[in-house]
Amino acid sequence: MAKNGRFLVSLVGVAAVVTYLIWTGVSQTMQYYMTPSELVAKTIVDPSFHRVGVKVGGRIVSGSYLKGDGFHGFTVEDPEQLNVTVPVEYRGDLPDTFNDRPEMIVDAVMEGRFRTDGVFEATTVLTKCGSRYEASPEALKAG
Repeated sequence: MAKNGRFLVSLVGVAAVVTYLIWTGVSQTMQYYMTPSELVAKTIVDPSFHRVGVKVGGRIVSGSYLKGDGFHGFTVEDPEQLNVTVPVEYRGDLPDTFNDRPEMIVDAVMEGRFRTDGVFEATTVLTKCGSRYEASPEALKAG
């Protein structure tokens, strides 16, 4: 009986360690991204937030793309509050699905810092373009 008891205690210990490792691994890889309105509100309340790296998710404003000298510029808007926009500067290669045409709806998630001049300086840009693969609501109504 003592042999079975030690085996059971060992088994419970291994299960606890594995559960702990899975829990910490999942919680460390999950990162929440802010909307442009949440970002602006947070920096108004806490100006030191400008020095912190964050992830921001928003919808690319059609016609806002500008290629500068060594950088890409565009504007994202809050999908829920369209009047809240944030200009973005990015130095790097944009994803293939990046687009600012009016007939396309492109959501982007950027990682970087929100500068004190109101520009989000992105170090990473990821895009999700559902409208590239399915018809927009306007196209469905016209058809």
